[in-house]
Amino acid sequence: MRGHAQQQHGQGEGQGEGQGDGNHGDGHAHDHHGHGASACDGHAHSVEDVIERAERLCQARALQFTRLRRDVLAAVAAEHKPLGAYDIAERMSAPGRRVAAVSVYRALDFLTEQGFVHRISSRNAFVSCGHEHGAGVGLVFLICRTCGGIDEMTAPAVESALDQTLAGAGFTPTSRILEVEGECGACRGRGDALPDEASRA
Repeated sequence: MRGHAQQQHGQGEGQGEGQGDGNHGDGHAHDHHGHGASACDGHAHSVEDVIERAERLCQARALQFTRLRRDVLAAVAAEHKPLGAYDIAERMSAPGRRVAAVSVYRALDFLTEQGFVHRISSRNAFVSCGHEHGAGVGLVFLICRTCGGIDEMTAPAVESALDQTLAGAGFTPTSRILEVEGECGACRGRGDALPDEASRA
């Protein structure tokens, strides 16, 4: 589970746009964007860790890690929760200097393509990733409707079943991210109710 949001690394908007490896085991939760628990692999990824990884991989891939891309990634990595493009633009803006959401979206496209952030489709928002996933690895995001926390996991058994289903349908996916909504263990342990359950109480 992902630990507390870390320090910011922000800079400005205007640079142009130019242009992971290891696996994490069966059903292993990587990050929790919410409660601030320590990472389940033994350490939380700081903003500096996330930026350093992106710099290293961009250099290895001969890609430009522009100031804007760096700032957008830092803004996302510094938060406890998923952020939308307009939220990111707001955090990066300063008096007399507005960062355009369209510029943020362009940077997010690059960061998502490179695996530095993940898009949570049901929230139209983004979370950072400090892990180096195997090529083509599928991800499962567990979204808590009570606290808003999001756990990132790999689930090889689900992947295997999905592979068979896709092969049978002759379908080639462009994204392999699954989202599951419910209640996390921390909220359940505190006795917090889901919104639907609370309204029925």
